[in-house]
Amino acid sequence: MDRVDAQLTFLTEADKLKSVLRGTTLCDGTRRENSGEHSWHIALYAMVMAEHANRPINLDRVIKMLLIHDLVEIDAGDNPIHGDHDPAATDVIEQAAATRIFGLLPGDQAQAFRALWDEFEAAETDDAIFAKSIDRVQPVVSNLETGGGTWPEYNVTAAQLQSRVGAKVERGAPAIWAALKARIDAWFAQATTGAKE
Repeated sequence: MDRVDAQLTFLTEADKLKSVLRGTTLCDGTRRENSGEHSWHIALYAMVMAEHANRPINLDRVIKMLLIHDLVEIDAGDNPIHGDHDPAATDVIEQAAATRIFGLLPGDQAQAFRALWDEFEAAETDDAIFAKSIDRVQPVVSNLETGGGTWPEYNVTAAQLQSRVGAKVERGAPAIWAALKARIDAWFAQATTGAKE
């Protein structure tokens, strides 16, 4: 029962991810999404968009990475890619969170989950590169669906999107970025024209 108790403790702790609000809103714009919703949604994105990975991937491993990648936000909170935060300080907090949260699991699972999380963070394997790409795609789609969403709030520019998001998506799924870039360019062209009027 000790193993079951440890697993249930971890799963109960993971429930806290549903209370972490993100910078991105739902596609209908009614509210900000939580990190639990985000994790589920990008796992679904990976299932649907796996054919666009630029290298062969193990979809099961990608989905596992995406389901656990943001658990550290239980302690660290959401740090939007366009937000004002110190990446080095955030990394320290997230590393400690990974140790604490995955450490709730039985030893073998704790080690396996942590290794998968570390692999995602390093983004060096084909699976992790694609997972990172998909993680960046979903917020872009949400912002496009809501007329720019939180981009104006964070003063996001097209150049920032290219360097902070596009480069990562292109690395793992260039066809997806090509499709998104056309929509992004159209949004910024319209936003610029609207601002001049």
